[in-house]
Amino acid sequence: MSISNSPENLDQKPNIRNESEDRSFSVRRRTNSNVVNAVPDSCSKVGTIETVTKFSSVDSAAEMSSGEDRNRIGNGDDRKEEANSFSNGQVYNERVGIGEGRSPEAEVPFRFSYRASAPAHRRVKESPLSSDAIFRQSHAGLFNLCILVLVAVNGRLIIENLMKYGLLIRAGFWFSSKSLRDWPLLMCCLSLPIFPLGAFAVEKSAKHKFIPEPVVLSLHVLICTASLLYPIFVILRCGSAVLFGIALMLLASIVWLKLVSYAHTNCDMRALAKSTDKVASKSSDMDYSYDVSFESLAYFMVAPTLCYQASYPRSTCIRKGWVIRQLVKLVIFTGVMGFIVEQYINPIVQHSQHPLKGNLLYAIERVLKLSVPTLYVWLCMFYCFFHLWLNILAELLRFGDREFYKDWWNAKTVEEYWRMWNMPVHKWMVRHIYFPCLRNGLPREVTLVIVFFLSAIFHELCIGVPCHIFKFWAFIGIMFQVPLVLITNYLQNKFRSSMVGNMVFWFFFSILGQPMSVLLYYHDVMNRKENGVSK
Repeated sequence: MSISNSPENLDQKPNIRNESEDRSFSVRRRTNSNVVNAVPDSCSKVGTIETVTKFSSVDSAAEMSSGEDRNRIGNGDDRKEEANSFSNGQVYNERVGIGEGRSPEAEVPFRFSYRASAPAHRRVKESPLSSDAIFRQSHAGLFNLCILVLVAVNGRLIIENLMKYGLLIRAGFWFSSKSLRDWPLLMCCLSLPIFPLGAFAVEKSAKHKFIPEPVVLSLHVLICTASLLYPIFVILRCGSAVLFGIALMLLASIVWLKLVSYAHTNCDMRALAKSTDKVASKSSDMDYSYDVSFESLAYFMVAPTLCYQASYPRSTCIRKGWVIRQLVKLVIFTGVMGFIVEQYINPIVQHSQHPLKGNLLYAIERVLKLSVPTLYVWLCMFYCFFHLWLNILAELLRFGDREFYKDWWNAKTVEEYWRMWNMPVHKWMVRHIYFPCLRNGLPREVTLVIVFFLSAIFHELCIGVPCHIFKFWAFIGIMFQVPLVLITNYLQNKFRSSMVGNMVFWFFFSILGQPMSVLLYYHDVMNRKENGVSK
């Protein structure tokens, strides 16, 4: 608290200090202030100063200061006040108006630093939670409180769930009785490398000009189509656990995307090698020399990327200890996912009705109750795959570009979310679908629909095929993202606030979308099994 510059607010007492001690107990004053001499005449000598002897342990009496101390006292509105107390609380330093061109520190004892007449309110200030100041404050303490509340609430729910249902983890949900004897799916998975070898043979023949370009294109289309239809046929013909079917379809989809990128990239490099635009292509920092190498294809097929190129940025070494720590995290979070699925999601969906049939309020209650555990499972899945597994794979292969995701949780629109949450797929879409469509004269809106249409097809294949049902719920859910993109873009432009679009995104993503999909597919799978048993 600074001292008023009015002469009436100053006592005519000397500044008593021990000159042999450090000048650490002071008050800094502004330079543009009035100079007031505080020369008291009521005291000649003073005994030992209590606040000084606390630190210096001086036993002799202190002498009166011989010179006049001048207190420079400022009255500006932009003063900064900083209180700095020592551990025993005896000395207090107050600094006001620190900046360029300020006068040296004027020193006064602590007993003269605070006056009742000194103003306590010096400028206009907002409350920290007011609308004008809330986003300029640090909310680290509230964030810590939310974490503690989240842990406490979920801990209580876990205890309540275990008391009500007991431990419900069953191996049959993850590994059916047919899983160990399900050799067709295993053989299909092991035989998928045949298709990259076929694509390599085609590119090798194209490089040596054994086959013309139209034949090369036709063979690549045939190989890519077969790499996707072959697993679909095996899954539909052979009954297996849903989890294994989803894993095989995801692997087949990845192989398809990689083969398309491999064929498209090599086709473009052949075109650049033949064109007169090689000078323009060399302006980039990328090597566009056309070469067909088996080593580059083999590395690409196992690397954590969907976009083929002849070389990738590489790290210098493999951190073995870091890999082990990430593997431990992967095991832990995979177990957490299994626990949530068995203890929460399964009991909820088993005691539910079809969301599009029966009581509407009951369906809403089930969706809301299911929203929290499905969100936890999805977040754990994202962390396990996109952060842990892809980084482990990148570390083992010394793959340098590890931007597998961005801060999608801060997405202001649905379109922004889809651009940030899955960077390998986003880069593939931009490189092989989006910009090729734009270069061929398609409008941006039509190109956006094409991108979501392709994504919807693969979502339906990865879920519908293992479940042996084709109700197109996943397809409809992804295509519904197109109007959501338009709505959230409109809200973002209208309100100019990141909160509105982000809240809409989280509502449709976690509260409505995922629980609804789980209920729809669960009841359709159960109905299919019941109809199969009855027949």
